[in-house]
Amino acid sequence: MKKRIFSGMQPTNNLHLGNYLGALKNWVELQKQGDECIFCVVDLHAITVPQDPEALRKSTREIAAAYIAAGVDPKSAIIFPQSAVAAHSQLMWLLSTITQMGKLERMTQFKDKAGKNAERVGLGLFAYPVLMAADILAYKATHVPVGEDQKQHLELSREIASTFNTRYKVDHFPQPEPQILGEATRVMSLKDGTKKMSKSDESDLSRINLTDNAETIANKIKRAQSDSEPLPSVIEGLEGRAGADNLVTIYAALNGQTKADVLKEFGGQQWSAFKPALADVAVKHLSPITERMNDLLANPQEIDRILKDGAEQADLIAKPILAETMEIMGFWKA
Repeated sequence: MKKRIFSGMQPTNNLHLGNYLGALKNWVELQKQGDECIFCVVDLHAITVPQDPEALRKSTREIAAAYIAAGVDPKSAIIFPQSAVAAHSQLMWLLSTITQMGKLERMTQFKDKAGKNAERVGLGLFAYPVLMAADILAYKATHVPVGEDQKQHLELSREIASTFNTRYKVDHFPQPEPQILGEATRVMSLKDGTKKMSKSDESDLSRINLTDNAETIANKIKRAQSDSEPLPSVIEGLEGRAGADNLVTIYAALNGQTKADVLKEFGGQQWSAFKPALADVAVKHLSPITERMNDLLANPQEIDRILKDGAEQADLIAKPILAETMEIMGFWKA
């Protein structure tokens, strides 16, 4: 049976190496397998924090350009902005009525982002996982490529689908399966190997942006956290060495190897030998993406055309699923 794959990213700031290795590179591989791929720019999720309207529109185009530059083919996959398909927000409301508050309160990401101000944050941040469930179930997606930090949200999506099916005694929504792919499912900060690489980190040295040039990439890797010990020859030797483990993971993911393969090649060598090799691999992989992104961003009308076509294709899938959901729930139908 053909898989239907759904995933998306927020249009906030520049995408970085972690986004590429943790998601985009895998999306391209999934697309090659011939499955039905739906890749969304999740702009509705982005407004859980204040956004400048013009910046949000610009970022939406930039994220779409990054998808295409990384190798996602709009002729083979659907690329569109979440807000352009009404089924996302409509289905979210329907699903929110069957989602328990207690489950949302236990979401780790909400607790991390809200911190001590949980009573003052907006409803959108609290209900974020319900919108994520709607994103997936609006297309009856069977598989969702996710990072480790999104597994809890996907599990809630599965629970919501099950609750709906049980309550209405139907087999309507499938149970979406997580897909955690590749060596670098969680790329860490270049400055602190214990923290995830993030678009929101104040230090630009903590990440490699997809728009960085070769000189900038090499400089960031040169200054990246490692340690005084040489590279080990076996994976066990990376334990307790977060910065070292992160750099080996990045090399392996970019070069299509396992970490064990990398350590066989570089074990016993100093970082002064490994970091230039890592910089060469990073530049080789990322420079074509940066060049393609710049070409696309110079022609925003073409990006808009791709997004509009994608939204129309997505709507053709989601609209009847939403209508069927509403009919099951008993809403009036003309």
